[in-house]
Amino acid sequence: MVAAAASVFRIAFDAMASRCEVRLAAADEGAAAEVAKAAIGEVKRIEAKYSRYRPYSIVSRINAAAGSEWIECDEETAALLGYADSIYAASGGLFDITSGVLRRAWDFRNAVCPTPEQLRLLTALIGWDKVQREPRHVRLPKAGMELDFGGFGKEYAADRAVAVLMEQGVQSGYINLGGDIRVIGPQPDGRPWAIGIQDPRRVDGIVATIPISHGALATSGDYERYFELDGKRYCHILDPRSGMPVRYWRSVSVLAPLAIAAGSCSTIAMLKQEEGLAFLEASGMRYLAMDGEGNLLHKNALQSDAA
Repeated sequence: MVAAAASVFRIAFDAMASRCEVRLAAADEGAAAEVAKAAIGEVKRIEAKYSRYRPYSIVSRINAAAGSEWIECDEETAALLGYADSIYAASGGLFDITSGVLRRAWDFRNAVCPTPEQLRLLTALIGWDKVQREPRHVRLPKAGMELDFGGFGKEYAADRAVAVLMEQGVQSGYINLGGDIRVIGPQPDGRPWAIGIQDPRRVDGIVATIPISHGALATSGDYERYFELDGKRYCHILDPRSGMPVRYWRSVSVLAPLAIAAGSCSTIAMLKQEEGLAFLEASGMRYLAMDGEGNLLHKNALQSDAA
């Protein structure tokens, strides 16, 4: 068990193409680093298992077999595929983990829009409803189809890392995976952690500070990967039906008990565009959203959740 302590330590690391950190209360820096090691190891394990960039990951093996064989899945992978099914349904088909094929047309390092024909060919490969699943097997029926867990992979890793920390008795701290945050408990003195929400139009700007003692905070926005062309912003959040970037929201931040739920909710709101606010209200979750005009809308997101 990790005893209550007055000092908070930060352990930084890189994972999932992001700058990450563990913050936790511990007796000393060495103890904090030792406790954090297992949580960081869990993040690295999930990255190795599910990254589409790792040739031997389960996702890469499923994608390589598209149009041919079934691939056996373990219990964890089957559960994540089940989660993908649930968010596909909750989003009306907008959160679709087969839509990652669109990255073949969109290169956000170069300000070039794909042609309608490029998008037509790729959207023909999209469709979670086409994926064939059995309890412990999955198959992509069409060559060229892909699965991509990137839409909830970091958030799932944050939740798993916190579970590892809690198993070691950590009661105060949080994990931050590139802006997806899961909190274990308040600061040692009982105050909530103050998490800044980035201004989507100013790299060094903060639009609000969210107090959080438990649960998770995740943000989706049009500023993470984008380019501007002829006065229009093209971001990396893509509508699977058209293959085109969404436009309505600059950013959506959601507070939820789990990071995977917060991240999925914020992404679905972005994808729903004009209908995103109604979705957020119906979700019952606390949120802070900025529309295309820079107006802030929120539901209890600026209130402390400290008990």
